[in-house]
Amino acid sequence: MEFFLNLLRSVAYGIIEGVTEWLPISSTGHMILAEQVLKFSFSAEFMEMFRVVIQLGAILAVVVLYFKKLWPFCADNGRDSGFSRHFRWPVVRLWCKIIVACVPAAVLGLLLDDWLDAHLYNSITVALMLIIYGIAFILIERRPRVPTTTKLSRITYKQALIVGAWQVLALIPGTSRSGSTIIGGLLCGMSRPAASQFTFFLAIPVMAGASGLKLVKFLAKGGVFTLAEISALLVGCIVAFVVSMLAIRFLMNYVKKHTFTAFGWYRIALGIVVLGIWALQTFVLA
Repeated sequence: MEFFLNLLRSVAYGIIEGVTEWLPISSTGHMILAEQVLKFSFSAEFMEMFRVVIQLGAILAVVVLYFKKLWPFCADNGRDSGFSRHFRWPVVRLWCKIIVACVPAAVLGLLLDDWLDAHLYNSITVALMLIIYGIAFILIERRPRVPTTTKLSRITYKQALIVGAWQVLALIPGTSRSGSTIIGGLLCGMSRPAASQFTFFLAIPVMAGASGLKLVKFLAKGGVFTLAEISALLVGCIVAFVVSMLAIRFLMNYVKKHTFTAFGWYRIALGIVVLGIWALQTFVLA
Protein backbone atom coordinates (compact mmCIF):
# COMPACT_ATOMS: atom_id res chain seq x y z
CA MET A 1 0.00 0.00 0.00
CA GLU A 2 2.77 2.44 0.93
CA PHE A 3 4.48 1.72 -2.39
CA PHE A 4 1.46 2.99 -4.36
CA LEU A 5 1.00 5.97 -2.04
CA ASN A 6 4.59 6.98 -2.73
CA LEU A 7 3.90 6.74 -6.47
CA LEU A 8 0.87 9.04 -6.08
CA ARG A 9 3.00 11.49 -4.10
CA SER A 10 5.61 11.33 -6.84
CA VAL A 11 2.93 12.17 -9.43
CA ALA A 12 1.99 15.23 -7.38
CA TYR A 13 5.63 16.28 -7.11
CA GLY A 14 6.05 15.83 -10.86
CA ILE A 15 3.09 18.10 -11.54
CA ILE A 16 4.44 20.77 -9.20
CA GLU A 17 7.91 20.54 -10.75
CA GLY A 18 6.58 20.65 -14.31
CA VAL A 19 4.53 23.79 -13.68
CA THR A 20 6.73 25.77 -11.31
CA GLU A 21 10.11 25.11 -12.92
CA TRP A 22 9.21 27.17 -15.99
CA LEU A 23 6.74 29.72 -14.67
CA PRO A 24 8.62 32.37 -12.65
CA ILE A 25 6.95 31.42 -9.36
CA SER A 26 9.62 29.32 -7.56
CA SER A 27 9.53 25.54 -7.55
CA THR A 28 11.17 25.55 -4.10
CA GLY A 29 8.36 27.59 -2.54
CA HIS A 30 5.79 25.14 -3.84
CA MET A 31 7.89 22.16 -2.76
CA ILE A 32 7.99 23.48 0.81
CA LEU A 33 4.19 23.70 0.82
CA ALA A 34 3.89 20.25 -0.77
CA GLU A 35 6.16 18.73 1.86
CA GLN A 36 3.66 19.78 4.52
CA VAL A 37 1.14 17.40 2.98
CA LEU A 38 3.05 14.84 0.91
CA LYS A 39 5.10 12.80 3.36
CA PHE A 40 7.22 10.24 1.55
CA SER A 41 8.42 7.20 3.49
CA PHE A 42 11.95 7.70 2.16
CA SER A 43 15.14 8.89 3.84
CA ALA A 44 15.97 12.58 4.10
CA GLU A 45 19.08 11.96 1.97
CA PHE A 46 17.00 10.46 -0.84
CA MET A 47 14.45 13.29 -0.72
CA GLU A 48 17.20 15.93 -0.93
CA MET A 49 18.39 14.24 -4.12
CA PHE A 50 14.86 13.53 -5.40
CA ARG A 51 13.82 17.21 -5.30
CA VAL A 52 16.63 18.08 -7.73
CA VAL A 53 16.94 15.01 -9.96
CA ILE A 54 13.22 15.11 -10.81
CA GLN A 55 14.19 18.18 -12.87
CA LEU A 56 15.63 15.87 -15.53
CA GLY A 57 12.10 15.24 -16.81
CA ALA A 58 11.53 18.97 -17.10
CA ILE A 59 14.82 19.43 -18.99
CA LEU A 60 13.87 16.75 -21.50
CA ALA A 61 10.69 18.69 -22.31
CA VAL A 62 12.79 21.69 -23.43
CA VAL A 63 15.02 19.46 -25.55
CA VAL A 64 12.01 17.85 -27.26
CA LEU A 65 10.11 21.10 -27.85
CA TYR A 66 13.10 23.07 -29.15
CA PHE A 67 15.22 20.32 -30.66
CA LYS A 68 15.47 22.02 -34.06
CA LYS A 69 16.65 25.26 -32.46
CA LEU A 70 19.14 23.49 -30.19
CA TRP A 71 20.68 20.82 -32.42
CA PRO A 72 23.96 22.30 -33.78
CA PHE A 73 24.77 19.64 -36.37
CA CYS A 74 23.50 19.35 -39.90
CA ALA A 75 23.54 16.63 -42.49
CA ASP A 76 26.16 16.69 -45.21
CA ASN A 77 24.32 18.13 -48.21
CA GLY A 78 27.27 17.76 -50.55
CA ARG A 79 27.24 21.43 -51.53
CA ASP A 80 29.96 22.59 -49.15
CA SER A 81 33.30 21.15 -48.28
CA GLY A 82 35.36 21.27 -45.15
CA PHE A 83 34.73 21.22 -41.44
CA SER A 84 32.15 24.01 -41.36
CA ARG A 85 29.56 22.16 -43.41
CA HIS A 86 28.75 19.89 -40.46
CA PHE A 87 27.56 22.70 -38.18
CA ARG A 88 24.68 25.12 -38.02
CA TRP A 89 26.75 28.07 -36.93
CA PRO A 90 23.92 30.28 -35.59
CA VAL A 91 23.02 27.42 -33.24
CA VAL A 92 26.68 26.94 -32.28
CA ARG A 93 26.90 30.65 -31.42
CA LEU A 94 23.72 30.36 -29.36
CA TRP A 95 25.25 27.48 -27.37
CA CYS A 96 28.37 29.56 -26.78
CA LYS A 97 26.21 32.30 -25.26
CA ILE A 98 24.36 29.72 -23.15
CA ILE A 99 27.69 28.43 -21.82
CA VAL A 100 28.85 31.97 -21.02
CA ALA A 101 25.62 32.59 -19.11
CA CYS A 102 25.98 29.32 -17.17
CA VAL A 103 29.55 29.78 -15.95
CA PRO A 104 28.86 32.09 -12.94
CA ALA A 105 26.12 29.88 -11.45
CA ALA A 106 28.04 26.68 -12.19
CA VAL A 107 31.15 27.86 -10.34
CA LEU A 108 29.32 29.25 -7.31
CA GLY A 109 26.87 26.35 -7.28
CA LEU A 110 29.68 23.84 -6.91
CA LEU A 111 31.29 25.87 -4.14
CA LEU A 112 28.17 26.75 -2.16
CA ASP A 113 25.75 23.86 -2.78
CA ASP A 114 25.99 22.24 0.66
CA TRP A 115 26.17 25.57 2.51
CA LEU A 116 23.06 26.89 0.76
CA ASP A 117 21.09 23.73 1.57
CA ALA A 118 22.16 23.88 5.21
CA HIS A 119 21.57 27.58 5.84
CA LEU A 120 19.07 28.95 3.34
CA TYR A 121 16.66 26.11 2.57
CA ASN A 122 14.02 27.31 5.03
CA SER A 123 10.60 28.90 4.95
CA ILE A 124 11.74 32.40 5.94
CA THR A 125 14.29 32.70 3.14
CA VAL A 126 11.95 31.24 0.55
CA ALA A 127 9.05 33.50 1.58
CA LEU A 128 11.20 36.65 1.50
CA MET A 129 12.59 35.80 -1.95
CA LEU A 130 9.11 35.09 -3.27
CA ILE A 131 7.88 38.47 -2.09
CA ILE A 132 10.97 40.49 -3.11
CA TYR A 133 11.05 39.12 -6.65
CA GLY A 134 7.27 39.40 -6.93
CA ILE A 135 7.61 43.14 -6.22
CA ALA A 136 10.49 43.29 -8.72
CA PHE A 137 8.33 41.83 -11.50
CA ILE A 138 5.56 44.33 -10.82
CA LEU A 139 7.92 47.33 -10.78
CA ILE A 140 9.76 46.25 -13.93
CA GLU A 141 6.53 45.78 -15.86
CA ARG A 142 5.27 49.21 -14.79
CA ARG A 143 8.34 50.90 -16.23
CA PRO A 144 8.03 51.99 -19.89
CA ARG A 145 10.28 49.69 -21.88
CA VAL A 146 11.04 49.12 -25.57
CA PRO A 147 12.83 45.78 -26.12
CA THR A 148 16.00 45.99 -28.20
CA THR A 149 16.40 42.22 -28.60
CA THR A 150 13.44 40.22 -29.85
CA LYS A 151 15.25 37.24 -31.38
CA LEU A 152 17.60 34.70 -29.82
CA SER A 153 20.10 35.27 -32.63
CA ARG A 154 20.37 38.95 -31.61
CA ILE A 155 21.33 38.21 -27.99
CA THR A 156 24.86 39.48 -27.33
CA TYR A 157 27.54 37.93 -25.14
CA LYS A 158 27.21 40.90 -22.80
CA GLN A 159 23.48 40.22 -22.39
CA ALA A 160 24.17 36.52 -21.87
CA LEU A 161 26.67 37.34 -19.12
CA ILE A 162 24.20 39.72 -17.44
CA VAL A 163 21.51 37.02 -17.45
CA GLY A 164 24.12 34.59 -16.09
CA ALA A 165 24.87 36.98 -13.22
CA TRP A 166 21.16 37.14 -12.40
CA GLN A 167 21.02 33.35 -12.52
CA VAL A 168 23.52 33.26 -9.63
CA LEU A 169 20.82 34.81 -7.44
CA ALA A 170 18.65 31.77 -8.15
CA LEU A 171 20.97 29.74 -5.91
CA ILE A 172 19.03 31.31 -3.04
CA PRO A 173 15.94 29.11 -2.47
CA GLY A 174 12.67 30.80 -3.35
CA THR A 175 14.19 33.13 -5.93
CA SER A 176 13.19 30.95 -8.92
CA ARG A 177 15.78 30.24 -11.59
CA SER A 178 13.38 31.19 -14.36
CA GLY A 179 12.23 34.25 -12.42
CA SER A 180 15.72 35.67 -11.84
CA THR A 181 16.94 35.01 -15.40
CA ILE A 182 13.79 36.46 -16.97
CA ILE A 183 14.21 39.61 -14.87
CA GLY A 184 17.84 39.80 -15.96
CA GLY A 185 16.79 39.41 -19.59
CA LEU A 186 14.11 42.09 -19.36
CA LEU A 187 16.49 44.56 -17.71
CA CYS A 188 19.13 44.16 -20.43
CA GLY A 189 16.68 44.76 -23.28
CA MET A 190 15.23 41.38 -24.21
CA SER A 191 11.57 40.99 -25.12
CA ARG A 192 9.44 38.74 -22.90
CA PRO A 193 9.42 35.82 -25.39
CA ALA A 194 13.18 36.09 -26.01
CA ALA A 195 13.99 36.27 -22.29
CA SER A 196 11.69 33.32 -21.55
CA GLN A 197 13.09 31.15 -24.33
CA PHE A 198 16.70 31.93 -23.40
CA THR A 199 15.82 30.98 -19.83
CA PHE A 200 14.52 27.60 -21.01
CA PHE A 201 17.75 26.90 -22.85
CA LEU A 202 19.91 27.93 -19.90
CA ALA A 203 18.09 25.34 -17.83
CA ILE A 204 19.52 22.44 -19.83
CA PRO A 205 23.16 22.60 -18.66
CA VAL A 206 22.36 24.17 -15.28
CA MET A 207 19.70 21.70 -14.21
CA ALA A 208 21.50 18.71 -15.72
CA GLY A 209 24.62 19.69 -13.81
CA ALA A 210 22.73 20.24 -10.55
CA SER A 211 20.94 16.90 -10.92
CA GLY A 212 24.19 15.10 -11.67
CA LEU A 213 25.88 16.71 -8.65
CA LYS A 214 23.09 15.68 -6.27
CA LEU A 215 23.07 12.13 -7.65
CA VAL A 216 26.84 11.77 -7.27
CA LYS A 217 26.72 13.11 -3.70
CA PHE A 218 23.90 10.71 -2.82
CA LEU A 219 25.85 7.72 -4.13
CA ALA A 220 29.13 8.94 -2.61
CA LYS A 221 27.52 9.00 0.83
CA GLY A 222 26.62 5.33 0.44
CA GLY A 223 23.11 5.84 -0.86
CA VAL A 224 21.53 2.79 -2.45
CA PHE A 225 18.30 2.86 -4.45
CA THR A 226 15.45 0.60 -3.48
CA LEU A 227 12.82 -0.50 -6.00
CA ALA A 228 10.32 1.91 -4.42
CA GLU A 229 12.77 4.83 -4.70
CA ILE A 230 13.65 4.09 -8.33
CA SER A 231 9.95 3.80 -9.18
CA ALA A 232 9.11 7.09 -7.47
CA LEU A 233 11.98 8.89 -9.21
CA LEU A 234 11.03 7.57 -12.65
CA VAL A 235 7.34 8.42 -12.19
CA GLY A 236 8.22 11.92 -10.98
CA CYS A 237 10.48 12.53 -13.98
CA ILE A 238 7.90 11.26 -16.49
CA VAL A 239 5.12 13.39 -15.02
CA ALA A 240 7.43 16.43 -14.86
CA PHE A 241 8.23 15.91 -18.55
CA VAL A 242 4.59 15.80 -19.66
CA VAL A 243 3.50 18.73 -17.49
CA SER A 244 6.56 20.78 -18.53
CA MET A 245 5.57 20.43 -22.18
CA LEU A 246 2.22 22.02 -21.37
CA ALA A 247 3.66 24.69 -19.05
CA ILE A 248 6.28 25.86 -21.55
CA ARG A 249 3.75 26.14 -24.34
CA PHE A 250 1.40 28.04 -22.04
CA LEU A 251 4.07 30.53 -20.96
CA MET A 252 5.28 31.23 -24.50
CA ASN A 253 1.72 31.92 -25.66
CA TYR A 254 0.96 33.97 -22.54
CA VAL A 255 3.94 36.35 -22.75
CA LYS A 256 3.17 37.25 -26.36
CA LYS A 257 0.15 39.22 -25.14
CA HIS A 258 0.58 39.70 -21.40
CA THR A 259 3.12 41.00 -18.89
CA PHE A 260 4.64 39.15 -15.92
CA THR A 261 2.66 41.28 -13.43
CA ALA A 262 0.22 38.48 -12.57
CA PHE A 263 3.15 36.22 -11.65
CA GLY A 264 4.49 38.97 -9.42
CA TRP A 265 1.25 39.20 -7.44
CA TYR A 266 1.07 35.41 -7.24
CA ARG A 267 4.59 35.27 -5.80
CA ILE A 268 3.70 37.86 -3.14
CA ALA A 269 0.58 35.91 -2.16
CA LEU A 270 2.50 32.62 -2.03
CA GLY A 271 5.25 34.21 0.06
CA ILE A 272 2.65 35.41 2.59
CA VAL A 273 1.16 31.90 2.74
CA VAL A 274 4.61 30.35 3.36
CA LEU A 275 5.26 32.90 6.12
CA GLY A 276 1.86 32.17 7.63
CA ILE A 277 2.49 28.42 7.72
CA TRP A 278 5.93 28.99 9.26
CA ALA A 279 4.46 31.27 11.95
CA LEU A 280 1.68 28.77 12.69
CA GLN A 281 4.12 25.91 13.12
CA THR A 282 6.62 27.97 15.11
CA PHE A 283 4.41 29.91 17.50
CA VAL A 284 1.10 28.05 17.66
CA LEU A 285 1.72 24.36 17.10
CA ALA A 286 5.22 24.20 18.60
